[in-house]
Amino acid sequence: MKYIKELKEGDRVSDIYLIKQRNSSVTKNGKPFDNVIIQDKTGSLDAKIWDPNSPGIDDFDAQDYVEIMGDIVSFNGALQLSVKRARKCMEGEYDPSNYLPVSPFSIEDMYSEILGFVDSVKNPYLNKLLCALFKEDEAFIKAFKKSSAAKSVHHSFIGGLVQHTLAVAKLCDYYCTQYVGLNRDLLITSALCHDIAKTKEISLYPENDYTDSGNFLGHIVMGVEMVGRKIDTIEGFPEVIANELKHCILAHHGEFEYGSPKKPAIMEAVALNFADNTDAKMQIFTELLEAENKPGWLGFKKMLDSNVIATRME
Repeated sequence: MKYIKELKEGDRVSDIYLIKQRNSSVTKNGKPFDNVIIQDKTGSLDAKIWDPNSPGIDDFDAQDYVEIMGDIVSFNGALQLSVKRARKCMEGEYDPSNYLPVSPFSIEDMYSEILGFVDSVKNPYLNKLLCALFKEDEAFIKAFKKSSAAKSVHHSFIGGLVQHTLAVAKLCDYYCTQYVGLNRDLLITSALCHDIAKTKEISLYPENDYTDSGNFLGHIVMGVEMVGRKIDTIEGFPEVIANELKHCILAHHGEFEYGSPKKPAIMEAVALNFADNTDAKMQIFTELLEAENKPGWLGFKKMLDSNVIATRME
């Protein structure tokens, strides 16, 4: 199998891919065509079926595995697949592990590190809260390990939520060694909980798309709700600690225009915002460099708000 990241202009494709999206459209001249996004574990690629009524094009939908024949062309500086033939495949013709992107790190090893952070929190109420989520809630744990951290922006792969959460916790842990005013128990708990509702906001692979709840509420609001429900089961949980934790979650995007209902009002919320943003931006850059796989100027990238360059140290 030739993976998507290996394809280049002029290649002839004849392989099985997972269909991430398919929808119909029309050209300026009124001719029907289909927009398709194909996917494997290395990434996704836009494709076009210019003659969807051709007898060589099977009926298939998103989430189907399809054997595709076509040509790789360049359009507006990006690769695109022009599909000539498409055949829907049956179970047994493909290995799903070739099509679902997974963290390059062991999910179980990363989760063990997260449990280490859980055990390091000494405040009895915050520790009980973390244990209720990360040690006792089997449904949550299963979803947390399989979830991505975003639909497409960063950590958009199985285990992405675990990887991102661990990185944010490690950054917050470092901040605590540098700034004595930080409440480590509160900050580590906030780091571990800040994105827990990604398990509800975004569906699991292979769909990996926003759920109805995700579109209506978003992970920040749902995260506060999830934490609140667990807190309600812990007798005597101090109201001030509950409010500070919820505030950190509400403010972790930092600005109203980035989706935060609140701006950071306590030191821990500021630290969490910076840690979250740092890991997201570093992962965006990492994935960009892996996708481009070449040194030199790469052009303006909206998510980094800059014209960026890939440097290579000799």
